Amino acid sequence: MSKSIASLARGFTLVELVMVIILIAVVSMLGIGLFANRSAFSPLLATQQLSSATLLAQQAALAGNPSKSVVIRQLSDELQFDAGGETFTLAREGSSLSYRLSGGAFSAIPATGLTVSFDGTGRVAAPVPRQDIDFRVTGSSQFDLCLSSLGAVYQGACQ
Repeated sequence: MSKSIASLARGFTLVELVMVIILIAVVSMLGIGLFANRSAFSPLLATQQLSSATLLAQQAALAGNPSKSVVIRQLSDELQFDAGGETFTLAREGSSLSYRLSGGAFSAIPATGLTVSFDGTGRVAAPVPRQDIDFRVTGSSQFDLCLSSLGAVYQGACQ
């Protein structure tokens, strides 16, 4: 009777391991190259920053604080939001921020700034009392944000 001896060699050879390591290195270098060319600016991020600054000013108005407005500036290289005594900036990187009042056309935010203030009930008091304000951030993509006359902030155009 003859028994066959099963091969005890299990696992990977050194060549197979080296090839897998090289393959992982190539794939990761391609992935890093794809993300390295992407801009850090995102219209969605700018929309969220604008929304946060607006809500901060609105909460200050509801609490009776004197800092009940947000000043939005579009400078040559950054977007700037002043709210609650703090200044928040975001690099523009070729994007733009515009606004429109109910029924009007979109206008660029001036370098001097657009001041949006709230009354004691949290409603929009300026630039025009109790009017919706549409904001549009454009860049690699476009996002709209509505600040309703009642002070609600939501993504999309005002109705």
